Amino acid sequence: MLKRFDQNGRRILKSPAVLPCQDVNPVTLLRSLITLSHSITSYQSGFFATQRRNSRESIRQIGILSMFFAEIIDRDVSDLPDSAVLCFSELHHSLQKMKFLLEDCTRRGARVWMLMKSHFVATQFLTLIRAIATVLDILPLNSIGISREIKELVEMVAKQAGKAKMEVNPDDEYAMKRVLLILNQFENRFEPDSIVIKRVLYYLGINSWNECHKEIRFLDEEICLESLENNEKDLHLLSTLAGFMRYCRGVLFENTVLEHADDQSAGKTHLEILSCLNPEDFRCPISLELMTDPVTVSTGQTYDRASIEKWLKSGNLICPKTGEKLATTELVPNLNLRQVIQQYCIDHGVPISKFQKQSRDISSTILPGSPASAEAIKFLSEFVVRRLRNGTEIQKSRSAYEIRLLAKSNIFNRFCLIGAGAIPPLLTLLPSSDSTVQENAIAALLKLSKHSNGKKVIINHGGLNSIIEVLENGLKPECKQIAAATIFYLSSVQSNQKLIGEIPEAVPALIELIRTGTSCGKKNSLAALFGILLYPRNHEPALKSGIVPLLSNLIRSSDKPEIITDSLAVLATLAESFDGSDAILKASSLPLIIKTLQTSPSRATKEYCVSILLALCNNLGVEVIVVLANNTNLIGSLYTLSTNGSSQAGKKARLLIRIMQGYHETSSSGLMANWDSSSRIATIHSC
Repeated sequence: MLKRFDQNGRRILKSPAVLPCQDVNPVTLLRSLITLSHSITSYQSGFFATQRRNSRESIRQIGILSMFFAEIIDRDVSDLPDSAVLCFSELHHSLQKMKFLLEDCTRRGARVWMLMKSHFVATQFLTLIRAIATVLDILPLNSIGISREIKELVEMVAKQAGKAKMEVNPDDEYAMKRVLLILNQFENRFEPDSIVIKRVLYYLGINSWNECHKEIRFLDEEICLESLENNEKDLHLLSTLAGFMRYCRGVLFENTVLEHADDQSAGKTHLEILSCLNPEDFRCPISLELMTDPVTVSTGQTYDRASIEKWLKSGNLICPKTGEKLATTELVPNLNLRQVIQQYCIDHGVPISKFQKQSRDISSTILPGSPASAEAIKFLSEFVVRRLRNGTEIQKSRSAYEIRLLAKSNIFNRFCLIGAGAIPPLLTLLPSSDSTVQENAIAALLKLSKHSNGKKVIINHGGLNSIIEVLENGLKPECKQIAAATIFYLSSVQSNQKLIGEIPEAVPALIELIRTGTSCGKKNSLAALFGILLYPRNHEPALKSGIVPLLSNLIRSSDKPEIITDSLAVLATLAESFDGSDAILKASSLPLIIKTLQTSPSRATKEYCVSILLALCNNLGVEVIVVLANNTNLIGSLYTLSTNGSSQAGKKARLLIRIMQGYHETSSSGLMANWDSSSRIATIHSC
């Protein structure tokens, strides 16, 4: 009966408690009450940063009730009156909520938020303890058959619970006022006294970089969720606290041991710009629309919250996709998928305006969230940049790591760091002989290169050569693949494509990383090459470095669909030039591309194949067309893509069909050479 909830799968200060069903077996109900009460009393040894008195009193009273439940279970409960069973059901419901509340009060990472919600939390304690008192008042103790001592204890609990005040602890009130004063100082552009801040953090048990980092992660998750509900009041406070805690992490705990908790993804990030993470995977199975708030049901399937809630409200208690009966109607937010969908939209230029909720999320990273948060980030940016310029080697490395975290997925933070002058000193760290320093510096630059101002500053300070040096000779694979990702973002500016291509080592280094790098290194390099090759003059060094046979081998041998798609995207770019098309044909890649078009389940992969084939026809003419026309199975794949593909891919598929049909119609005539020339001209004009 007692459900298990992952604390990360339930919103804080939310209580998904369920009232037991009316026909519940009394023995099952009492056993569940015993388990629940023991679970609550186990919090006696937990650390309560706030609500210490209210928590202690609630645990004490429920500890007494656990003795009451234990005594009843030892007796014959088959003849319990219905009124008693109903009371026990209500108690079970209240104790579930109490357990969730105690879990929130002891949750690591949520301490500063629980402090600022002290009055609300105290009210919750009061509501629950009074609900328990009400149930105990009407519980027919005389008809249950318990000892006099236990009966007196239960009556005492009912009396005490009925009179309980459950107020905010004076120490909590004082600490909360201290935080509000600090936030007000930030808002008025005054840097608070670090001693005052440390006292508040010490009271909350936030005594290390890692503890501070956990607070930030929690606040960021709450901001993400509240933005979906458009709760402006809480969003403002959450954003303010997040800025404050970032300031504390970077300034007050700079000398503590860093636990690189969650940004190793910078070295492992897959730049799926080319393969475009099939958007079909992000559609709700019910509405077939992009999921703005994905949630997971008890069967493990994921749906958009609005769609599945509508399904459930209609009385459907089965999983729409699997047909299985739902064990519970609780919906668990799928935060990881939600972040992937958001990043997909940002990176691929999907018109997010269609999805209003996502638009709010993205705009929240452009704006600071609150004036206090803005000033806290500005103070922090200036601090870390000073450390980058004048600090010890350890301080420089830690400051680079702090920038790496600050700039992650937050446009406003990047703007502040770039404005404070973070990029030039980061560039000076790239030649470091310490692999950690080098990785932190290049990862920080990667984040800042996503901002338009960051790209300009990196180029204007000669950073391109330093980044390519890391790409070529980085101290560890992570450094090289982060450098490749940075080059990709820099190449999004057209003038930079030419500058990158003019550095002799750039293209060969990327190709070498494709040849010898990890899966992530290959993907980042493919993305970077895709950007560089948009400048036609960069095709020559890539072709001379043997890129076509290398990509053909990847397509043939890779077991990762996204690498195959990315490789085809680069080939499609190369095929636009005559030399690129010629290299593809000479590498015997034409049969491979045809086979991939016919067998790949990926629509993006098929579309790149069609682009390559059309470019080959345009550049090489009948030499390619005769191969395509003689492949009897190819026409079916093209027909399918012409109807199911994107508008551009459908257009190209139809052009190929017409070229092949035209070849069959004229192959026996003496006008073959003229047809070849005219068909290629027609292809150019049509595209």
